Formats: sequence, structure tokens, C-alpha cells
Amino acid sequence: MRAKDLVSSSQFYPLRLLPGTELIAELRQFVAIHHIKAGWIASVVGSLSTVSLRYAGCERTSLIEGKFEVIALGGTLDSQFEHLHMSVADETGRMFGGHVMPGNIVRTTLELIIGELCDVDFSRQHCILSGYEELAIAPRNDLKDENK
Repeated sequence: MRAKDLVSSSQFYPLRLLPGTELIAELRQFVAIHHIKAGWIASVVGSLSTVSLRYAGCERTSLIEGKFEVIALGGTLDSQFEHLHMSVADETGRMFGGHVMPGNIVRTTLELIIGELCDVDFSRQHCILSGYEELAIAPRNDLKDENK
């Protein structure tokens, strides 16, 4: 299905993560509680004490401790998977970023707005072109059932 064939309404959820909480665990719990099937990070502001990223082309996770401002966090969320990339700045303003891995710990706060497309489902399917599990978008199944 082509992207232009899918149109969806959306809704937004505010979420504040407290000091000491772990980003991925909190997002997974939030997605499960709210039954989010096609979500994305619409906005974020906050700080981390531990940053856990996988850099482009690397297999291992880099874990860095200090004081970091979250500059950007973007990606998709569904009930089975999250694909997130993040940029952070350290105390000198030096920026770095990569693929978000488990282990990102909130320092003072992390304020997020999570968007959800209400009429589609996200899932992952193997892509022969990239070699990875990539985003698959489909009309939401429960909407089809309502129309029967």
C-alpha cells in the first residue's frame, strides 16, 4: 500500500518521566497501557544522566554517564517494537546521537508528547533491500471489524 493511500486521524498523549527512570522501559509500559498501535515521538525536552546509544554501523552499545540535555528524540512506537534515534548535548554543548538502546536514565525530567495514528497499525517486516526489520503500515484491523 502506498503512503498516499493511507490517511489517519491522530491523538496525543503527554508523558513526564521522573528522575532515575529508564526511557525504553517507561515507553514500553506507556504503549502497553494505552494500547498504542501506531505511535511516534512528537516532542521531547529534558535531561539524562546516562545515555545508551548504538552509533551508525556499529553493533555494540555505547553507555556514557554525565549530564546531558536531550536535543531531539524521534521515531516510531508500536506494541512490539520501538525504533528511536536521539541527539543529546553534554555540559560543553558537544552533540552526539544514534539509535536509542535500553539504559537511558532520566536526570531531572523527560517531558514527551506521544502521537498516535488512530486508523493504522505499525508492525515490522524483514526488508530484502536493507536486511533489517523495517516499518510496515496497514489499515487498523479493529476498524475493519467495526464496519462488518
